[in-house]
Amino acid sequence: MTVSLPRTAAAGVLATLAALALSACGAAPDTTSTTADGKSAATATSAADFGGLDKLVAAAKKEGTLNAIALPRDWANYGALIDGFQKKYGIKISDENPDGTSQDEINAVTSRKGQDRAPDVLDLGSSFALSAAQQGLLAPYKVQSYDDIPAGQKDTQARWYNDYGGYISIGCDAKRVKTCPTTFADLLKPQYKGQVALNGNPTKSGSAFGGVFAAALASGGSFDDIQPGLDFFAKLKKNGNYTPVESTPATVEKGETPISVDWDYLNAGYADEFKSKGVDWKVTVPSDGQFSQYYSQAINKDAPHPAAARLWQEYLYSAEGQNLWLKGYARPALMTALEKAGTLDKTAAAKLPEVTGTPKFPTEAQQDKAKTVIAGGWAKAVSG
Repeated sequence: MTVSLPRTAAAGVLATLAALALSACGAAPDTTSTTADGKSAATATSAADFGGLDKLVAAAKKEGTLNAIALPRDWANYGALIDGFQKKYGIKISDENPDGTSQDEINAVTSRKGQDRAPDVLDLGSSFALSAAQQGLLAPYKVQSYDDIPAGQKDTQARWYNDYGGYISIGCDAKRVKTCPTTFADLLKPQYKGQVALNGNPTKSGSAFGGVFAAALASGGSFDDIQPGLDFFAKLKKNGNYTPVESTPATVEKGETPISVDWDYLNAGYADEFKSKGVDWKVTVPSDGQFSQYYSQAINKDAPHPAAARLWQEYLYSAEGQNLWLKGYARPALMTALEKAGTLDKTAAAKLPEVTGTPKFPTEAQQDKAKTVIAGGWAKAVSG
């Protein structure tokens, strides 16, 4: 089993120092990938704009490298995606800091601007993608399947678009917990003292942010009011049920986090991994806090390997890439389009955790407001 802190490891002093050190060294990125007629990959807004996919592939192969960041191999089947891209195109992927957070990714872009070790591509929690776009860090680029991405799941300027997503769920070690909780209301029961964990800190982690939003919906809140979610975790902390230990496969195996509030695709994936470890991991999407969200894909505006960055996006939004996410229990953004085209992996789709109803998503303004509330109140809610 891969032991990691997927996308949730807090950025400590050492990580900050490392980022600063890297920003001070390295050659300027080579953004001169051009076609014979002078078209630049660094400014191409589509494969067609660069002269076609074949020319993009050739330019990406010439670059030979793709700098990725914060992509754990056991997160939504990213291991298979990385291996598939490398095998298909012969382009080496350098995946730095796979345990990092969405905020770590943004920090790496800003601190290493103009450096050859800057990230080429980003996989960000939705609210963090919005922030990166607002900061002018992202390059507009429309993949060939861009029009098939639902309107509410992409930036109108194509600076980011959703890639895969799922629902907040409750994972539970049925061998350590006599009766597994299935709702947020259950989590407040005294029998779960010291057992309930999040996958990170919601000020930095997209999954933890989603956990607080789901708790808000379960506690009388709304997309416009995430405060009840903070109040829920404050109550959970006060009654001793919440543990500040970041939930990972390793902490679950050790019994440190027998109940984990996390994305359903992660909890479902862990259930597969845990079988050989003797852990009976149950996964439930709570009916009282049904929150769905996607992560978003984006290209660094100053990507040192601009052609490879764009080709990576094309791969991820191909039927092959989308179905690989699906095999990792994540719901791909093009799932409806794939089903319509007859290219959806139906076997993988049938294994997804059960949910009811049609998912709704917070708007950009609602996410910005929620981030502000969490930034100002999370530490106080779970302190003491």
